[in-house]
Amino acid sequence: MAKKTPATPRILLVEDAEEISSLLEYLLKRAGFTVAIARDGKQAVEYIAREAPVDLAILDILLPYFSGFDLVEKIRHSDTWKAVPIVMLTAKAQEKDIVRALEMGANDYILKPFQPNEVIARLRRFLRSPV
Repeated sequence: MAKKTPATPRILLVEDAEEISSLLEYLLKRAGFTVAIARDGKQAVEYIAREAPVDLAILDILLPYFSGFDLVEKIRHSDTWKAVPIVMLTAKAQEKDIVRALEMGANDYILKPFQPNEVIARLRRFLRSPV
């Protein structure tokens, strides 16, 4: 019996700093992911409203128009997107921000500056398909 090839995991990356989004896009594509990028909260909201759910969302917190916190709330209240794993990737290192994001429904919280291999390893935890 032929083994079914899993689909390439799709990731929504919401990051307004172009150098960081370019680096992450490169790392994610090299790791075998398909990447859609939103440069601000408004683009992310539009993407969530019009596209099928991705396999994982990576959100910065400090974004124009809608914050990463706003996006977590929108995703968790969406009938179609609510099960999407969310990883916050941000420079906001205060405990209150970490706790808030996790309590709102984020699955993980990674601080900038980040280690590329650690980011990929953390993302893969959420993308493993059940046996």
